[in-house]
Amino acid sequence: MIFNRLRTSILSLILLVTIVFFLIHATPGGPAYSILGMHATPDAVAALNKEMGLDHPLWQQYAIWWEHLFEGNLGYSFTQHASVASLMGSYLANSIILYVLATLVAIFFSIIIGMFQGYWAERTPGVLIGAGQIIVYSIPTFFIGVMLILFFAIYVSWFPPGGIGGDQSTGALNIGSYFHHMVLPAITIALPLTAGLSRYFGHQARSEYRLDYVRTAWARGIPPLRIAVNHVLRNAIRPLVTVIGMMIPGIFVGGILTESVFNYPGLGWLLWRSALEQDYPTLSAIVLLIGVLTILGNLAADLTNSILDVRVRYE
Repeated sequence: MIFNRLRTSILSLILLVTIVFFLIHATPGGPAYSILGMHATPDAVAALNKEMGLDHPLWQQYAIWWEHLFEGNLGYSFTQHASVASLMGSYLANSIILYVLATLVAIFFSIIIGMFQGYWAERTPGVLIGAGQIIVYSIPTFFIGVMLILFFAIYVSWFPPGGIGGDQSTGALNIGSYFHHMVLPAITIALPLTAGLSRYFGHQARSEYRLDYVRTAWARGIPPLRIAVNHVLRNAIRPLVTVIGMMIPGIFVGGILTESVFNYPGLGWLLWRSALEQDYPTLSAIVLLIGVLTILGNLAADLTNSILDVRVRYE
């Protein structure tokens, strides 16, 4: 099972890199015109094609593309006048901290909400929880962000409306201010993620509550909290690992919208800015990174699930 997962992940990575390569070359006028603009002179285009190796045959460009990836050379941003790798490196840490924080918050509340939903299944509290999940999940991420800014940043002034914490005079990072600025973006990402995860976990918990071993525990007079933690939670949480891996693309999409709304300097904000400026080297590199992280996240989820559940290893 593990070997098949690894093989599938490697093939997916190769396919992803190939698709990104051909998408870059499918832009109108080729990559050179995308970088320099459609009004660039033929001499400038020819010079850039030679500099980037775009005057070689396509198969040779494809080999060079792989060679550059292995070297960590993701290209050069002509709009921001810096290497793409250095640009992404300066924004990556902010995004990782934000996404991990939002995901941990979502997992924590998803388990709590899902356990109550499973316990109250087909009763009024469970139905109300399900309706709330659908409503929150259907609200666009950017709308959630705007509403949070209007209420918590403007109306009650509890949190800043955007940006990142730091000392305005020295530019030094202030940890307290850093996380204070991160509260609203993290909630914006975590809310729809919590709605989706808790709904799935609620169905798993409901199924566990209906099994014979749980009914036997009830009949033996075991306290409800002990049944929930020692029996229902332990078995219902295993499939949640796989679902979290599958929701990684959704986390990045929500992050892109959230960072643009809150002007938060992360990869999502850089991707949005690169799209507006038609910075195709940076745009393609971020898309490639998101794809790679998605594949690796799904692989990690599958491997973790195989460790938690021995039966999965032999499927």
